Amino acid sequence: MVPKRVADRLGRSVGKFQQVLQLARDRDVNESDTVSIVKDMLAEVFGYDKYMDITSEFAVRGTYCDLAIKIDNKVEYMIEAKAIGLALKDSHLRQAIEYAANSGVPWVILTNGVLWQLYNIRFEKPINFDLVCSINFMQIDPTNDEHLHRVYLLCKEGLSKDAREQFHEKLLVVNRFVLGALILGDEVLAAIRRELRKLSDGVLVDAEEISHVLANEVLKRDVLEGDEAGKAQARVRRFYAKSTRRPREATGEKEPESATPETEAKSLSDAPPEQAAPPQTD
Repeated sequence: MVPKRVADRLGRSVGKFQQVLQLARDRDVNESDTVSIVKDMLAEVFGYDKYMDITSEFAVRGTYCDLAIKIDNKVEYMIEAKAIGLALKDSHLRQAIEYAANSGVPWVILTNGVLWQLYNIRFEKPINFDLVCSINFMQIDPTNDEHLHRVYLLCKEGLSKDAREQFHEKLLVVNRFVLGALILGDEVLAAIRRELRKLSDGVLVDAEEISHVLANEVLKRDVLEGDEAGKAQARVRRFYAKSTRRPREATGEKEPESATPETEAKSLSDAPPEQAAPPQTD
């Protein structure tokens, strides 16, 4: 939820800077002039103090990043700005990522004034990164809630609410790799077995059969293969291992034996018949 104060500020400033950017693009201004516009946008649109929060030419190991956002002595963003007429390229991104990695700053903004790209650095070996969001400022509609929320991720007010971290975490969880790993996880396979058993009037299906069909006939191969898929699968395994270990450690309960079709059939025959759910009333 974007605070009203932020929404009001965006309502006043977005249209103004869309005009400024259009004029700058028509004139094809250079990088230095684009940086000046970006600084004004950081203050008037994104809510940073132009003199206290925004640092120009931030030193990084003998070289300089165009801008940095520094609040309470902590660098929140490294910002690499290019001329408004330049398309943002991989080489520009690599430069920005290198600056941030060398400074230990996990958040990077790459912009030419019109396009604003927010990246999160993963301090792995080698260094990796995630594109968290991309904003075309010329297409922002201040009356559109989704547009406002994207801009809010970069606002000063969003820092205190961990808006960028929460949005990034959602991206990491709600994606095809994690969903694919969940679908092939023991919990979901067990749920599918139960539903198939009900649907087929008690016919038993092995979890491996279900997993084989899902992996080979339902899910796309790129969801299950590659580095991102492997990381998602490892994350899901760690989560289930942790969630099952905690209650057993607390109670001293031993690991249950794996269910087999034979034991499952016995449990079905011993179980009382299911009762029908009561009818719902309006």
